[in-house]
Amino acid sequence: MKNKYFLSLAVLFLFSISAFSQKQFKVLLFTKTAGWHHESIHEGVEAIRKMGERHFFDVDWQENTMFINEKNLEKYQVIIFLNTTADVLNDEQQKAVEKFIQAGKGWVGIHSASDTEYEWPWYTKMVGMMFKIHPANQTAYLRVQDSNFPGMERFPKKLLWTDEWYEFQTPAKSNDLKILVTVDEKTYNPAAKWGPNEGKGMGAVHPISWYHPYDGGRAFYTALGHIPSTFSDQTFLDHIYGGIYWAATGKGIE
Repeated sequence: MKNKYFLSLAVLFLFSISAFSQKQFKVLLFTKTAGWHHESIHEGVEAIRKMGERHFFDVDWQENTMFINEKNLEKYQVIIFLNTTADVLNDEQQKAVEKFIQAGKGWVGIHSASDTEYEWPWYTKMVGMMFKIHPANQTAYLRVQDSNFPGMERFPKKLLWTDEWYEFQTPAKSNDLKILVTVDEKTYNPAAKWGPNEGKGMGAVHPISWYHPYDGGRAFYTALGHIPSTFSDQTFLDHIYGGIYWAATGKGIE
């Protein structure tokens, strides 16, 4: 009888450990580059790992594309493209990501995720707008367009911020992308020129962050995150976690 009692306690103890250790969701953090390699990748990886500890979700960091396959992706609820660049996935890997999103899961893109896979039409539609050009790093005012998205609770309506301001190839479609944050072009100089590629800004509405339902799943993007120290700014970290939380769960929008 005593042995059965202790056995029951042991089973209960193990069950309790399992229940308390089960994380909210699992994230694949992907940082492969085939073009420009951002210095801030290191800080970004560390910040998202700490974020996982704080908010109780698992983070697997990979740069090896062999892990982008249908079988391996089954265990994740969201993929984060952190400062990826250029053509990083082959046709089979691209198809695995498509099926992942179509299964109702989520994608988060940070900064140069919009400077990735230009020749993959499905991906460019998921991102929403692709990178065109940027001027030198400058300080400007960010303006919040939607405060009812997760992570935007402490983001002030107007915020002085220094970053690398991306100009995008095409403007957002109001019936698709839901704009969270814009940058005020009157507060910095958007002019840039790289050979024949010239930037003059995007006008009165210059999106910096947005989200949208996409092909059965969810996609969130922010152009912030070029400067390494950005990843120690709590406002930015709240912004990123809000996107991860929504992309992984579909929850939080009022």
